[in-house]
Amino acid sequence: MALTLRRRGPSGFARAADGSMTLIEHVRELRNRLFWASLGIIAGLIVGFLVANWVFHVLSGPYCSLKSSWVPNSAGVPECRFLTLGATDSLVLKLKIALWVGLVIGAPVWLYQLWAFVAPGLHRHERKWAYVFVAIAAPLFMGGAVLAYYVVGHSLSFIMEAGVLQESQQLEVTAYIDFVTTMLLLFGVAFEFPLILLMLNFTGVVSGRKLLSWWRIVVFLSFGFAAIATPDPGPFGMTLLAACMSLLYFLAVGVAFLNDRRRGRGREMYADLDDDAISPLADEHQAVGAADRIEAPAPVDLPAPVSKPLPLDGRYDDMT
Repeated sequence: MALTLRRRGPSGFARAADGSMTLIEHVRELRNRLFWASLGIIAGLIVGFLVANWVFHVLSGPYCSLKSSWVPNSAGVPECRFLTLGATDSLVLKLKIALWVGLVIGAPVWLYQLWAFVAPGLHRHERKWAYVFVAIAAPLFMGGAVLAYYVVGHSLSFIMEAGVLQESQQLEVTAYIDFVTTMLLLFGVAFEFPLILLMLNFTGVVSGRKLLSWWRIVVFLSFGFAAIATPDPGPFGMTLLAACMSLLYFLAVGVAFLNDRRRGRGREMYADLDDDAISPLADEHQAVGAADRIEAPAPVDLPAPVSKPLPLDGRYDDMT
C-alpha cells in the first residue's frame, strides 16, 4: 500500500503574520478565540463558586480582626457579623466573588487567547519584550494586591476608632466587599505604573535622564492620584500607595539608566558637538581637462531572416 504525504500549508499564525489571511478569516479567528476564552472564564467561575466561602473568609479577615465587629449571638457567644439589607445579597455576593475568582483562575486561558490574536501583528523583538513585560506585570500586580490587603486592616482600624458610633459596629457586607476588592484592584493597577515608563525607555521614546527630570511631577501626581482614587478616607492608605508608586518610579528610572548605558545612548558620534558647528570639508582642487574624443557610431547589421515554421503535423511525433 503506497503512502502519500499530505503537504500542509502555512499555519494560521504564519498566515496572519504575513497578511495573507482575509478579513472573514480574521473575524472567524476572533470568534474562536472569544469562545475558548469564555470557556476558560466559565471553568474558573465554577471553581470560584466552590471556593467562594473560603475567599469570603479571607476577605473578611481585616474586618473580623477588629473588636468592634464581634457581637454576641443568641447563645451569648461572640461572633463576627455583617449586616445584609436585601434578601438576595448573600447569593449575589457569592456570585460576584465567584466571578472575580473565575477571572483570576481563567487568566492563563483568556490571556493566551488574547495574545494569540494580537501576536501575529508584532515583530519578533516586540513579542520578546511583551513576554518580559507580562512576566514582570503579574508579580507587580500580586504585590500591589497583598499590600492593599495589609492597608485595609489598618484603615478599618483607623476608621472605626475615629468615628462617632458606638463601640460595636457592623458593616454592610456588600459595601465592605466592594471596598476591599476596589482597594486590591487599585493597588494592583497602580503598581503597573513603572512598566509604562520602562516601555517608553526600551522603545527609545525617552531616556533615563529625561525620566529623572520628571521626578517632581511624578511624585506630585502620585500623591494626587492616591488621594483621589483611594476609597480609604484615612491617611495611611493614601500615603503608602503614593510612597510605593514613587519608589517604583525611581527603580524604573534606575533600570532605564542601565538600559541606556547598555545601548550606548548619550555617547553617539555627534554627542559632543555643538549644534551650530560647521562640518569640515576637504578642499581638493583638480584640474579639468578636455573630454575624451567620442568615436562615430558603427552601423548595425540587419537582422537575419526568420525561417518559416514547420506545419503543425511536423512539429510533434506520435508520443507527444
